[in-house]
Amino acid sequence: REWTMKTSVVFLLCISVFPGFSQGRVVREDESGFAECNVFFPGQVPPEGFTEPFHVKICQQYNKEPRFATLYSTKEKIPLYSAFKFRMPAQSEEEDWLVEPQIDDPENDLHEMVHEADIIGTVANLGANQALTSDYVDSDYERGFLNPSMLNEKDFQMATYTLTNAVPLSPALSKSWHRDIGKVVEQALVPHCSKKDQLYLLAGAIPSSVRVKGKVSVPESLWLAACCDAPEGWSLGLVKKINDENSLVDLTVGELEKQLLSGVHLFKGNCGEDKQNREKKAAVLQAVSQICSGEQTGTTDNQETKDSGWVRKVASIIATPFIKLLEFLIYVFVELVKFLFYFLWLVVKRVCGTVLDGLYSLWSGLVSYLKAITMVLISIPYDVGRVIINIFQGFLQIVQDVVSLTYRILSIPVGFVLHLAAFPYHSICAIPSVLKDMATGIGGTFSLVIDATGAVLHGFYYLAGHIVRRFVPKGSSDD
Repeated sequence: REWTMKTSVVFLLCISVFPGFSQGRVVREDESGFAECNVFFPGQVPPEGFTEPFHVKICQQYNKEPRFATLYSTKEKIPLYSAFKFRMPAQSEEEDWLVEPQIDDPENDLHEMVHEADIIGTVANLGANQALTSDYVDSDYERGFLNPSMLNEKDFQMATYTLTNAVPLSPALSKSWHRDIGKVVEQALVPHCSKKDQLYLLAGAIPSSVRVKGKVSVPESLWLAACCDAPEGWSLGLVKKINDENSLVDLTVGELEKQLLSGVHLFKGNCGEDKQNREKKAAVLQAVSQICSGEQTGTTDNQETKDSGWVRKVASIIATPFIKLLEFLIYVFVELVKFLFYFLWLVVKRVCGTVLDGLYSLWSGLVSYLKAITMVLISIPYDVGRVIINIFQGFLQIVQDVVSLTYRILSIPVGFVLHLAAFPYHSICAIPSVLKDMATGIGGTFSLVIDATGAVLHGFYYLAGHIVRRFVPKGSSDD
């Protein structure tokens, strides 16, 4: 698994040839498309209380069928829980991991999970809101399933290989978690639920402040919540601390909810906790206890296994340089193959582009030539019509000029004769007016002479009076 994790980036270019990988549908809290995955929750009601804006609901699908549901944190870059039902397990096969383009770029046209190599350069902000394969490469962690692939049949199992269902776990913890969950579900939970299709499972992780490459949150603890929604139903919670791979603590769902976010309710009505069958629940807890104690005893008694583990670790340390060298050689080889394919692609692209450009230029020239000929042929009748109209207009202009010139020539003597004939009439009719004007002038002159004489006499009178008043004594003024 570690080998596969470290070399998966190298082979991402090749994995796109394998068809039939899972498809996901991203749904925000206020959308209704997530209802397709409500079948994985008791009463078809998803957990409540996960209301942060960076909580994204995903209906994980494969072959257009819902397989399980996930609540993903774009802040922590890990799933907070995956909801699923137990299926008859199929033989586990390693599959390639996928990513969800809609988490990073909601505006793109990809509405299903795809291989990471297929969308590099085409999806904006790839890896901004989700973990990528490169985040796990050359780290001390591997991609640990929340919804374990080994608890699913083939189609459901293949759908679990998505990075939106993975959290960073150490190889030992990942193995321990999946081993414990597999045994608990198969040996303790399934046998004590009368209706197998009513056994609802929630596997989740509590984020911590530790980050892989400063990006992906390493879980503080892992948990499992089970609800048998049957007439003799029960519910159960399990928690595994990251710092103790052999720990597995059972607790009630209510106690588990207190360790999660405030106000979280995992199951509707706590899976009928008030009406649960106490005997069934006791039997489940006893089976879980036996599984846990059996694992711990086996771990204590099997000293030879520990010794062989140390031998394997020493061998691993010795073999690591050779493995790294082999990885490097494979990486160089793959990069050379990629470069060769890229070079051939550029050559084919350039040749095809040149040919297509030539064909396009030839087609454009042919279209332009046909267009020009068509316009010339269409313009011939138009030009002939314009010439005919211009000739007719010229002829009419000549006729108009001749008529106008003739009129002007003939109008000269006619006007002279008319003016000559009208002269006596105008002359005789003007005599009374002239006489009247002469009489008016003579009368005006006579009136002017009289007025002037009166004015002169009045002046002399005024002057004489003034002299008399000036020089004659006032005493004799009466004389």
